[in-house]
Amino acid sequence: MTPQHDVTPATDWWRDAVIYQVYPRSFADGNGDGMGDLAGIRSRLPYLRDLGVDAVWLSPFYASPQADAGYDVADYRAIDPMFGTLPDAEAVIRDAHGLGLRIIVDLVPNHCSDQHAWFRRALAEGPGSTLRERFHFRKGRGENGEQPPNDWESLFGGPAWTRVPDGEWYLHLFAPEQPDFNWDHPAVRDEFRSVLRFWLDLGVDGFRVDVAHGLVKAPGLPDMGHGEQLRLLGNQVLPFFDQDGVHDIYRSWRTVLDEYAGDRIAVAEAWTPTVERTARYLRPDELHQAFNFHYLNTDWDATALREAIDTSLDAMRPVSAPTTWVLSNHDVVRHRTRLGGGLDRARAATLLMLALPGSAYLYQGEELGLPEVTDLPDEVRQDPSFFRDAGQEGLRDGCRVPLPWSGDAAPYGFGTGGSWLPQPADWAALTVEAQIGDPDSTLELYRTALSLRRTHPALGAGASVEWLDAPAGVVAFRRPGGLVCTVNTTAAPVRLAAPGRVLLSSRRVEPFDGDFALPGDTAVWFEE
Repeated sequence: MTPQHDVTPATDWWRDAVIYQVYPRSFADGNGDGMGDLAGIRSRLPYLRDLGVDAVWLSPFYASPQADAGYDVADYRAIDPMFGTLPDAEAVIRDAHGLGLRIIVDLVPNHCSDQHAWFRRALAEGPGSTLRERFHFRKGRGENGEQPPNDWESLFGGPAWTRVPDGEWYLHLFAPEQPDFNWDHPAVRDEFRSVLRFWLDLGVDGFRVDVAHGLVKAPGLPDMGHGEQLRLLGNQVLPFFDQDGVHDIYRSWRTVLDEYAGDRIAVAEAWTPTVERTARYLRPDELHQAFNFHYLNTDWDATALREAIDTSLDAMRPVSAPTTWVLSNHDVVRHRTRLGGGLDRARAATLLMLALPGSAYLYQGEELGLPEVTDLPDEVRQDPSFFRDAGQEGLRDGCRVPLPWSGDAAPYGFGTGGSWLPQPADWAALTVEAQIGDPDSTLELYRTALSLRRTHPALGAGASVEWLDAPAGVVAFRRPGGLVCTVNTTAAPVRLAAPGRVLLSSRRVEPFDGDFALPGDTAVWFEE
């Protein structure tokens, strides 16, 4: 049955939305060049409608040299030719709305491309240029300025500073091709308010804010005092991340969003030491949602999961923001592989996530049960951190392999011209074509779960769960409205009393009357 959608202005639609992340390079190729594009996305929008999601988040498609897969933006108001044209983007927005889907676009405000017009002019004009004040240019340390201005490290490895031929250095917390903006400069703040309005005028329903925690740096750019700074990410406040001054920026953005009808939203990618720090981004006059990385990083362990759920819900309650839940994205190992336990565990984790109160994020391909591709040869990798020392692990390409749509061999219907990353030879059974209509498939599990989530009064928005007594290794909770979610995180079956009739199970369970055996790595939704 085709899910029914409605994009008429609905107050707080985002509080229980299921948002699907599309990584444009890898979703669908519309012109046969081996690279996903806007035409491909547009052609597959009915698939997303039928899947049952509420909104689609598009990773960057802006004009870019692609030094970091589009997160190095050269022009925030133009489409990179590899993805199409501005009319193509408008068509995606228009068609999505016609299908009842909202569109959220990525926004990259911490840094731009070194090919951005501002940065190119700043380099050309040399020291003293007013354009350099829009970035972080500094003189170096040492007798001849040969040392970086401070000891900050790039998240992609190496120093966070690059020296230009005239002797000055510029800051880049990521790749050298991604200079950081100086958000203390009013021109930067004005420009991004303008960019927000440009896309809002085209009809987008919101923004996912990349590195939302990074815009403001500590005054004076103080030294860290030690190396291996990446290990501290998300563990403590750093001089280049999660500074209090960032909240003034988001208050000004909220006034822009509120100018537009239709409940337009902004979602923070904010790596913070605690969920309480994350909640600060979601005060009523700031952003609407933030990714719950604390939950994503939780082990598959009943005690740890319960604690993460409680902590997440407790942190959001004082700011009246919905908790978000996410298992996979374009920067982490797919959860089928990351959690261990294979597909059974991944399916159980999904039903647990979708039963929790708040909003859920899905990453393209997880509904097919795709594993991480761990055996990509070095010569095909394109993750920039793979080519640098001492930075991230450099293996993000494994979750970015293009989707399999149909057929028995690569490129599995992705397009007519191959795929920019090679697809595994054993993915024929994981294609959309192979799974649609198969009641035991992961795709049909997702479709059923999302349909129930849309219609069942106990699923979706909310701020709490009622924990139920359960054996060790089992997570069990009730949602107001008569639904119980029970999850066995262990490998062995556990005998339990059935709280009601089975609505949905991540694995087949034997018919029961009263007590039943819940298999290992299995989640069940019961209706009381």
